[in-house]
Amino acid sequence: MGVRMRGAGAAAVLAGVLLTACSGGGAGLPELSASGSPPKSSAGASPRASAAEPGGSRAPAKGSATVTGVVAEGLKSPWGLAPLPDGDLLVASRDEGTISRIDADRGTVAVVGEVSGVSPGGEGGLLGLALSPDFASDRLVYAYFTTESDNRIARMRYDEKRPAGQQLGAPDTVLRGIPKGLVHNGGRIAFGPDRMLYAGTGETGDRSLSQDRKSLGGKILRMTPDGEPVHGNPEADSVVYSYGHRNVQGLAWDAEKRLWAAEFGQNTWDELNRIEPGGNYGWPVAEGKAGKAGFRDPVAQWRTEEASPSGIAFAAGSVWMAGLRGERLWRIPLDGTRPAADPEAFLTEKYGRLRTVVAVAPGRLLLLTSETDGRGTPTPADDRLLAVTVR
Repeated sequence: MGVRMRGAGAAAVLAGVLLTACSGGGAGLPELSASGSPPKSSAGASPRASAAEPGGSRAPAKGSATVTGVVAEGLKSPWGLAPLPDGDLLVASRDEGTISRIDADRGTVAVVGEVSGVSPGGEGGLLGLALSPDFASDRLVYAYFTTESDNRIARMRYDEKRPAGQQLGAPDTVLRGIPKGLVHNGGRIAFGPDRMLYAGTGETGDRSLSQDRKSLGGKILRMTPDGEPVHGNPEADSVVYSYGHRNVQGLAWDAEKRLWAAEFGQNTWDELNRIEPGGNYGWPVAEGKAGKAGFRDPVAQWRTEEASPSGIAFAAGSVWMAGLRGERLWRIPLDGTRPAADPEAFLTEKYGRLRTVVAVAPGRLLLLTSETDGRGTPTPADDRLLAVTVR
């Protein structure tokens, strides 16, 4: 894939951002291990904040977001993004079913391998990526992808010593049977501060799945790296962590290890939710702040034309949310588990649809555009990976 950096300084921008991230954490970000994952905490325990808000940190009402460089361009249907410990990045192509590596020094992008079994279609294909918490030793890359029969999560060994384009081992499935669909397909995965694997799934257009606790559709899932249920889950024999979701594509933890999730609404309200184990987030009975008994209301909501949220990240005391239809980056400043002020929009309609945002260092984000996903109006440079400085 002949992708080149825009501008001679772009590779230096990327290298500086990621090397800062891999050297350790900072204010508002957990310290990173050599694998780029959070350090170990009590194994298996569900991450919960204490009743008090430690530190009493309140984000300022006003912030900023500035694009400081175009890291890479010409990416095709990019979706998942995973920073490597040496400063390079892995990026997934939804429609091509390949994982590529962005070289931080040279600014080149090279296919490392094709994920066997990917069957793209509609919103399905090769979606989220995550590195094993022990990536430095096991070299495992996790992926959420669509097959002919389902969505599933698998892991592959990444061997840089093998020939170019053949560096991924065969997928080892850790969880299968997630419902698939042309729409509402979910797809985000991430390892949490507890070193457990989380996944956001969609209800695929079948609303009944969201309230069906036996179904993996319309849920946030929590599992061991081997795909098994975790002690602390609401039901001991289930990977279901929360339910009543429509289509979750954003997962992130704040500085106090609280889980947040972004969710597509139907026609009225998109949502940012604070996730509690066993919580029912209302779909399809409730959309947005409905105030109905038994359901958890979102912390923040948007009209669907303003957001259609995909990835989220936490940095500088705020949740940062990438908007697809809204074509903007939202900042939601936090005061504990509440908004500190109204959300702010940045980069509105400047870079098109925004898919994935990753925090790589204090005040530093990487942001993937999504103009080549079949719903945008791509230019010859699309899609792009942007370096963004925030406060």
